[in-house]
Amino acid sequence: MDIQFNRNEDVMKLALSEMKQRLAKIYEGGGKKSIEKQKERNKLTARERINYLCDADTPFIEIGAFAGYDMYVAEGGCPAGGTVAGIGYVSGRQCVIVANDQTVKAGAWFPVTGKKNLRMQEIAMENHLPVIYLVDSAGVYLPMQDEIFPDKEHFGRIFRNNARMSAMGITQIAAVMGACVAGGAYLPIMSDETLMVEGNGSIFLAGPYLVKAAIGEDVDIETLGGAVTHTEISGIADYKFKTEQECLDEVKKLMSKLGEKKKAGFDRVASKPPKKNPEDLYGLFPADGKPYDMLDVIERIVDESDFDQFKQDYGKTILCGYARIDGWAVGIVANQRTIVKNKKNEMQLGGVIYNDSADKAARFILNCNQKKIPLVFLQDVTGFMVGSRSEHSGIIKDGAKLVNAVANSVVPKITIIVGNSFGAGNYAMCGKAYDPRFIYAWPQAKIAVMGGEQAAKTLLQIQVAAMKSKGKEVSAEDEKQLLDEIKGRYEKQTTPYYAAARLWVDGIIDPLETRRVISEGIAAANHNPEVEGMRVGMFQV
Repeated sequence: MDIQFNRNEDVMKLALSEMKQRLAKIYEGGGKKSIEKQKERNKLTARERINYLCDADTPFIEIGAFAGYDMYVAEGGCPAGGTVAGIGYVSGRQCVIVANDQTVKAGAWFPVTGKKNLRMQEIAMENHLPVIYLVDSAGVYLPMQDEIFPDKEHFGRIFRNNARMSAMGITQIAAVMGACVAGGAYLPIMSDETLMVEGNGSIFLAGPYLVKAAIGEDVDIETLGGAVTHTEISGIADYKFKTEQECLDEVKKLMSKLGEKKKAGFDRVASKPPKKNPEDLYGLFPADGKPYDMLDVIERIVDESDFDQFKQDYGKTILCGYARIDGWAVGIVANQRTIVKNKKNEMQLGGVIYNDSADKAARFILNCNQKKIPLVFLQDVTGFMVGSRSEHSGIIKDGAKLVNAVANSVVPKITIIVGNSFGAGNYAMCGKAYDPRFIYAWPQAKIAVMGGEQAAKTLLQIQVAAMKSKGKEVSAEDEKQLLDEIKGRYEKQTTPYYAAARLWVDGIIDPLETRRVISEGIAAANHNPEVEGMRVGMFQV
């Protein structure tokens, strides 16, 4: 019996249990009372609508379930950012689905709601996926209008994207199942086709109260902007239905008739499971940050546990190589976490990027772009090597080479943060700022400019120096208390929940889901045939 393996397994399973408990709370949306009100009006919840719409026994990859987590406390919270969204299959077609959650503040848009909706449109545009909008929203959350209304990445960008997607030939279908108010009224009308549910669906620039205040007219919701009005008088909507189920059935019919389009042509063969048990991932990943062999992780993710290493004996702190995941050909770039020794007899710390590993990874990324092979990054990185020896060897130059290769890579990139994601290592290993098509984190991931211990001590020195400059005496006990406070605050900001709440990652996943999310991500990317030639500009050598 391996005691360390069992200990790691227990910690991982505990972390997964905590994640599932938090998700269960998020899935309640605005709470049981709000859900009951939906039912009284013969309305399904956002999650029920998506479940009804998607094909049975097909994967639905939810994006941004933790959006807004632990944010907007004074406003009562915003579970899942007030929107349920993801990638699923409708009538056999992979598509993006975005559903307003009316149980959360009547589906009103918080700042993170806008960010999440823009992320979903970004996914649709990058991957040329059809979009289905399930509309049920009261519009902008007025108390925070200055944070969601006027800027480039705010509410109005949604409609700009509607227009851009239309020009790109991306299908957009809007099913209006509740309110669709003010600027939000443009979303369904800028879609290709608009469906409405009688009695509940409504579209108008100004509701009855605002109309009364503005021009003194008394008018009810149905007359102003109901399904009958817009399908029989204004001509704004295309279809009306008695029930939500009938409406969603029509969406399925429309999706079933979409013509086949050209694909990118990424290579795929029949999927084969890993020979080594994927469930071992729970026990192999250390709970205490100790070294481990990333090769063990890779062999439990890739088909037949077959990983063909590139430059195996050079730049050993980054593993590069070719493999298949669920049949898809991939190039993998992963941080090695064991302590290694190079041919010069020098010890190199796991998780650190050295000159040789940066050089190797940059070259491998160029290879994958040359061969049109999607890239998978497995991050557990503490940063680049520091010190005079590394600086004299040109670590910044070699680091710049790697960052250049990642930034200019044109094949799809999918990033999984399995452990640490610190400093410039986050950038070099394709963090959020480097446009991965999809980015996920394991439950024990940490994302920050540096490790908690180093950051806390640095911040402590700055704070203590400031206090002393003002003539304050700082005892050893005071310093310890300050250090604990700083460390607690900093460590909260490094958790995957903090990152997922702000959409720095698309989701937190069970390690056993890693194969599936990568496979579905490449399947999505394969819909976009436009793979440009790679140009790197000025390359540091």
